[in-house]
Amino acid sequence: MTNDTPRRGGGPQKIYDALKADILNMTLAPGAGLDETELSARFGMSRTPVREALQRLVAEGLATTLPNRNTVVTVLDFDGVPHYLDALTLMYRVTGRLAALRRTPEDLERMRAAQADFAAAVAASDAIAMLESNRNFHLAIARAGGNRYYADLFERLLNDGMRLLRLYYRSYQDALPQEFVHEHDAMIAVIEAGDAAAAERQGAEHASQIVGQLQRFIAPALGADIGLAPEG
Repeated sequence: MTNDTPRRGGGPQKIYDALKADILNMTLAPGAGLDETELSARFGMSRTPVREALQRLVAEGLATTLPNRNTVVTVLDFDGVPHYLDALTLMYRVTGRLAALRRTPEDLERMRAAQADFAAAVAASDAIAMLESNRNFHLAIARAGGNRYYADLFERLLNDGMRLLRLYYRSYQDALPQEFVHEHDAMIAVIEAGDAAAAERQGAEHASQIVGQLQRFIAPALGADIGLAPEG
């Protein structure tokens, strides 16, 4: 006899990975509902692992629990993007400077490991892996600075901005130029050398490149001059 009842227990990681990819790729649009019953049927699992996966997504800011207890994909706040980019730029600078002053050999190993993952993801044009490894790389730098408040703030900023960064990668059709890989290598080099001024400067330049590309990719679609005259 076949049992069609969704199996109980296990599977939250699988659900989390699939939903996170759908959210970052915009397959699940901002504001889309994340119904536990529907997701349980989709993944063939009980609602318990679904709930665990949703809780992780909420903690990362990719999903939001509403007052009525429904969960939805977090809406993108484009009005707040300039403030977000200001904060991101500042944290690139601060964390790079502190890392150069306080890094340990173990910190450098973590940076290099995350960078190796990022380089492999870029070579494979794997956008989701690029997002995760890029986040891990910059978090390794932040944690090397030894200030958990800065590291926690930077982690929140990186999590909040993953869909913006996904748009950034999409502006290159997910084929990032190798210069971006080299930028990370250069960051590691100046941090290892203990050059705080250079690490801060490179952080600012890295952020400026991201900001400029996002502005070119997003802003041209805003307020575009649309012709109203009939064609032909």
